[in-house]
Amino acid sequence: MTTEPLDSPTRTLLHTREIICKGYQRSDGLFDIEGRLQDLTNEPTDLPFHRVPQGGTIHDMRLVMTIDADMVIQHITAVTATGASQFCGEAAGAYSGLVGLKIAAGFKKNMKAIVGGAIGCTHLTELLERMANVAMQTLFSTYRAEATRRRETGVQQVVAVRPWVIGTCHAYREEGDAVRLLWPEGLPKA
Repeated sequence: MTTEPLDSPTRTLLHTREIICKGYQRSDGLFDIEGRLQDLTNEPTDLPFHRVPQGGTIHDMRLVMTIDADMVIQHITAVTATGASQFCGEAAGAYSGLVGLKIAAGFKKNMKAIVGGAIGCTHLTELLERMANVAMQTLFSTYRAEATRRRETGVQQVVAVRPWVIGTCHAYREEGDAVRLLWPEGLPKA
């Protein structure tokens, strides 16, 4: 059912940006987060260095980031299959500077200090922000599965460190209801 008014103007699709991110658990205990960003044009597009035909690709860029269970980046690979210029792929190597960075509060700021601005690629850096969210969801999925398994087998879970989700958003703020419900005995010390 359409919610547009009957007298709404017609529209012509000119541009589509697709971002797809996937999280995988690896057999070695690490996690791969893959991201792909594509900009597609419905109309011929003149760029400074070339023309993109109707239905063509302006950007096709990928990142594969390997993280550990503590959300620390262990390895990262950046690939620019298609860019707006022949120079776009030159920034790919800068992303290896993210190895050792933890995805946690302050990640965006720390990440931009390493690959922001002219050091990196605007599109890959935007993709990386989305991938950080997917990394959190991926590890949260494994955390929930492990907690369920422990409950079903009667094994008590001992939390030695503060859960990484605390302080990452409004819902999981330290003084919020979600945290009080999930950790009724209180949070472990940092």
